[in-house]
Amino acid sequence: MGLKKISISFSIFTLFFYLALIFSLLSFISQDRFFDILFSERTLFSIKLSITAAFIAVMLSFIIALPAAYALSRYEFAGKKFIDLFLELPMIVSPAALGAILLFFFNTYMGNWIQENVQQFVFTFYGVILAQFTTILGITIRMIKNGFDEISPRYENTARTLGANSFQAFCTVSLPLCSKSILSALILAWAKAVGEFGATITVAGTMAMRTETLPIAIFMRLSVADIDGAVVLITILLTISLLVLFIVRQVIGGKSSATN
Repeated sequence: MGLKKISISFSIFTLFFYLALIFSLLSFISQDRFFDILFSERTLFSIKLSITAAFIAVMLSFIIALPAAYALSRYEFAGKKFIDLFLELPMIVSPAALGAILLFFFNTYMGNWIQENVQQFVFTFYGVILAQFTTILGITIRMIKNGFDEISPRYENTARTLGANSFQAFCTVSLPLCSKSILSALILAWAKAVGEFGATITVAGTMAMRTETLPIAIFMRLSVADIDGAVVLITILLTISLLVLFIVRQVIGGKSSATN
């Protein structure tokens, strides 16, 4: 058997492995029961909470990520390598650990002051947003930075020679050229925020109809052996994830470089 057949076999195995796991869910619930749970008040609340919090978290991360990513891609400055290193933090540190760090922070003098005078985060909707924001910020910056890295600075330099200042060159040249990468980064960050569990449950807790995002709802259903409910929520989360991946691929419009 040649290398081509072996490598293709492994890729097909990967597909069937995940499909087997996904379709195994169908054996645990009936169609009528599925829709009863899907349209229940508690499930709809979890969906709404997850989508809303993720949208706010992504918008907040975008406000910081866009200029930060541009600076890291285009300029040399003191501490750049150190900042670039910390962008990987959400990927190498457990989300639960990040959530615990947030809790420890809110037990410091500054954290207590913020909670008492600015906003209560622990065990609130704002805690959900903060947990999601913490886990996606570095990743969002990294993905947008990669988009700017692929654009040659010569385009901006040409715009400057034609009379544009740095900000005008950024808005009229680099930003439009990087728009697909930015949009893809935001969509993927949103999907990651929707599926975030560890940091959210640590900071916001497991209060039904208050801080119960989709992943937390799955955990809570499993904790009381509500298999039907867990299956429905897992199916919703899988559907959102696959839909997001499909949209990102359409946005990027990438094509395989493989040839027959």
